[in-house]
Amino acid sequence: MSKDTKNFLYYRAYLIYFGFVIIMLVVLYKTVSLQLEGRKNIFTSSDEKIPVRTVSRIPRMGDILDHNLTPLVTSVTYYDVRMDATVVEQKLFDEEVSELAQGLSKMYPEKTAREYENSIRNARSTGNRYLLIQKNVTNEERKMIRKLPIYREGRMKGGLIDTEEIIKRQFPNGSLLRRTLGYYKNDGGKELKVGIEGAFYNYLKGEEGKEIEHRISTGWKKTGQITKEAVEGADVISTLDKEIQEFAHSELEKQLRDMKAEHGCVIVMDVKTGYVRAIANLDRTEEGKFNEGYNHAIGTKEVPGSTFKLASLMAALEDGKINIMDKVDAVGSYVFKGKTFTDSNHGIGYGRITIKHAFEKSSNVITQIIHRAYRNEPEQFLKRIEQFGLTEPLGIDLEGEPSPNVPRPGNPGWWALSIPMMSIGYDFQQTPLQTLAFYNAVANNGKLVRPLFVEEIRRSGQTIKKFEPVVLRDKICSQSTLDDMKACLKGVMTDGTGAALKSIEFKIAGKTGTAKLVGDNKLYNDEKNSTYQASFVGYFPADDPIYSCIVVISKPKVAYYGAAVSGTVFAAIANKVYASTLKYHDAINEKKQRSNQAPIIKTGNKKDITAVLKKLQVRYQLNYEGDWLQADTVKGSVHLNRTSIPKNQVPKVFGMTAKDAIYLLESRGLIVKIKGYGKVVSQSILAGTEITKGQLIKIQLQ
Repeated sequence: MSKDTKNFLYYRAYLIYFGFVIIMLVVLYKTVSLQLEGRKNIFTSSDEKIPVRTVSRIPRMGDILDHNLTPLVTSVTYYDVRMDATVVEQKLFDEEVSELAQGLSKMYPEKTAREYENSIRNARSTGNRYLLIQKNVTNEERKMIRKLPIYREGRMKGGLIDTEEIIKRQFPNGSLLRRTLGYYKNDGGKELKVGIEGAFYNYLKGEEGKEIEHRISTGWKKTGQITKEAVEGADVISTLDKEIQEFAHSELEKQLRDMKAEHGCVIVMDVKTGYVRAIANLDRTEEGKFNEGYNHAIGTKEVPGSTFKLASLMAALEDGKINIMDKVDAVGSYVFKGKTFTDSNHGIGYGRITIKHAFEKSSNVITQIIHRAYRNEPEQFLKRIEQFGLTEPLGIDLEGEPSPNVPRPGNPGWWALSIPMMSIGYDFQQTPLQTLAFYNAVANNGKLVRPLFVEEIRRSGQTIKKFEPVVLRDKICSQSTLDDMKACLKGVMTDGTGAALKSIEFKIAGKTGTAKLVGDNKLYNDEKNSTYQASFVGYFPADDPIYSCIVVISKPKVAYYGAAVSGTVFAAIANKVYASTLKYHDAINEKKQRSNQAPIIKTGNKKDITAVLKKLQVRYQLNYEGDWLQADTVKGSVHLNRTSIPKNQVPKVFGMTAKDAIYLLESRGLIVKIKGYGKVVSQSILAGTEITKGQLIKIQLQ
């Protein structure tokens, strides 16, 4: 080959190479120009511009968790699934479109396989490149769809198009806590903030990002150019405990149903910190069911009734007007300016008793005591009530807390009997949370703390804000007054209106309350036409308080006294919380000196007993291979022996847990009714009695 020919070929190669380079640079320039400015189409010289817009990138909202990090509210992303059937190769389409339709019909049976297939074939024939397959598809469903025939080939070959639709808030626990968890709405600039989500929305929402889109034949499409990254919302760690919440919710609902009540609420609070561990609010619906329609615990203020007697006697003690052991004549009926106040035993009275015992029995002789003490200086009584923190709202983070209604001399609502009325919880209104905060201060040795619903805020696992306990008053009264009233609250449970409410391993301190409510005629009606509010508020264990709790049940129809209606709920919650919280119980092998001490073992199923003993590394001797065993402890060792469980006779369930006893008795066709907590101590049908199926047997636990 000649030199000229070689040079020609070199020049030609260089020309082609640099030509391609120039073309690529032009294409790159036009692409960048299009992305940045939306200028001319790179394939035409026309002045027509491609539509470009900047859209928001919505961040994922943060979760609301309980204090053990269990999700209470979370965000779920939903997608619209569409299809461009025109990009699928004919052979693949013919072979797999029927199978694809069957798969879609299994996932979304609102359409038959034939209907799905017809719509896909029609879209292919008409050139519809954006056929809607399904709206609001979850991410899990989206993954399943991608595995279906044709779609598994991807977007370019299978025509699958899934676009982000919306991020929705989900409540994993159904109706539990719905009102307290709340929501946020912005209706035309008018913000509605409800519950934790409303109060902490600015943390939860994150920050919007910005992204460029341009319009193509199938609609607007993201270009991938992000001008501002979105910042995901922070997680809110609430003070709530899901397990305690479930206890409170279920016990309240059961009692509302049994008492045929209109609505009720429960609050459980950590004494030292003010952290709210549970808050249940339930309203009866027209169908007779119960749901969280309104947050009565925070927003409904009503006369507290006899639970206010604690504040009344505290005021008189602080002012030196009484001694808690002073004697009074509790005759059962007390008249002031033509108005009569009576005790619950209607005229019988309690005789000459101490003021302490009058409080324990919730006698309305307290109206007489407080009237005599403050009839000439009502402002002094109100000053003490203010000192206790009862005249102002608590200032909680959640919206909707009203101020207490406090009558004052010279104001509308004040009259000659305001002091005696207030002394027993009338002519004064506050919310259940405000009542509980006061009792919690007594349990907390006088320190009034603000109820809190959030412990901290976290983003990407890092704490960005922590909410420490807030002390509103270091000491609401003197120590001597506190000591006297703590003794009174314990006395309510041993010698007073709460004596029937028993606990297993710990003492309760508290006060019952029964308040008559104003009728639709704005008057207190006679007993037959009256409605009532039953309440119980206190703390446990009495000697070293961990939790305070209030139960309020409005308009019960079966009974209305505080102990029977609300106190039973309080006791059930207290027992469940205490029994299920391991940190309140010593381990049997915690100390060396206890290593030879055998644990208390209830009669029960062999599998359960042996599993627990192995877990606790307690040695035992198995003397019987049957399913049901009873234990004997001899000098620290455990012997598991047979317990007789005949099939045709009522079994002996002494010493068993409720779970095992109910299983055994119901498996033999008996109907079981239980009472109490702990282990079985008695049964209404003697062991060995011939079984009659459908017969009721009552078992007592203690």
